[in-house]
Amino acid sequence: MVSRTDAVERVLKARKTALSRLDTESVPLDAIAGRVLAEDVVAEDDMPPHSYATMDGFAVDATEDSPYEVVKHEVFPEDEPGEIGRGEAVRIATGAPLPENANAVLKVEQAVVEENQLTGAAIARGTYVYERGSNVAAGEVLFEAGERLSPKDAILLRDLGLDRVTVHDQFSVGVLATGTEIHEGRIADLDSPMLASLVDSWGQQVSYEGSVPDDYETVENRIADLADDRDVVVTTGGTSVGKKDYVIRALDALGTVDFHRVRVRPGKPIAVADLPDHDATVFAIPGKPVGAHTITALVVRPFFTGSTELPSIPATLTHGVGLGPEGFEYAVPVTLSDGNATPLGHVDSELSIYEETFDPSVLSSSTRATRADGFVLTETDRAADETVRVVPYPVVE
Repeated sequence: MVSRTDAVERVLKARKTALSRLDTESVPLDAIAGRVLAEDVVAEDDMPPHSYATMDGFAVDATEDSPYEVVKHEVFPEDEPGEIGRGEAVRIATGAPLPENANAVLKVEQAVVEENQLTGAAIARGTYVYERGSNVAAGEVLFEAGERLSPKDAILLRDLGLDRVTVHDQFSVGVLATGTEIHEGRIADLDSPMLASLVDSWGQQVSYEGSVPDDYETVENRIADLADDRDVVVTTGGTSVGKKDYVIRALDALGTVDFHRVRVRPGKPIAVADLPDHDATVFAIPGKPVGAHTITALVVRPFFTGSTELPSIPATLTHGVGLGPEGFEYAVPVTLSDGNATPLGHVDSELSIYEETFDPSVLSSSTRATRADGFVLTETDRAADETVRVVPYPVVE
């Protein structure tokens, strides 16, 4: 059993291997959202290439003492800037390039011009100037291969002079449910739609691949077939230690199980495997729906997004929460209201599952628990009125 931190590190290594197996393509900047860069983006030139005025005013050499002699011409953004001589100033518009020898702008509101002589407030070098190279230095690596792009990244990429970038193909992902009770339709498959939607929200191509009964050969053969056709296979159920939990055994036969079980509750019996003969990665997700969502958001998400961040907000806990066995990190679902966090599942909440001690096993099966607004990660008991950090669900979905 590994810690969540260790599990995420291993998942990120698996990601590098999986990305190396993908083809690449060139896409325009209006199609980069959620795509993963296949190569570094390096600045070829300083940016900006010239120093620019950020205010309407007068371009001067701030190391010279006023008054300055105002020259007749004016510099606009579309102009060649020219130069100023010692002790001179030139009127300049916002966005215009600074003339050679100028290093500051005295804004109009602070300037006084009498008989062609400029005086005004004392200013320092760089005042109201967007200096050459202050944004980007030539040779600087601005985006690294493996980075997942967002729409705002198009701004800097376009400013670098790019209109296309090379990205990896999206992962093709197949979701497979296991369990005779699901395969025969006796109970609903609660996990697969959720997992497929999660993977889709992380920018991948995902499809539901049906179900298999609890039969070892059937489980192994179906995983193998999917691994031949998909970059990633996500299975649900069959990851624990029951007599009919065959998924881990099948993965061990087909490839290498990197780890099985993480010190997180709910969701502990997750496994990750590499199937090199099939060029595929497999995530085996435990079958209880809330636990499946929790552990997938915490451990699997970095594989698809490259992000390990878990932004959180402070809130005051309305009820104390005791924990079970030590050595685990517990994800306690909470609802948020007016800065307060109520443990959803506590006997005094809308969902009555436990009194003093958090019960991840029962809560993991409760579909009502999905109405929580976020979760608190903790390894220690929490007291009522204590300030806790809540990870809102939208940041991991």
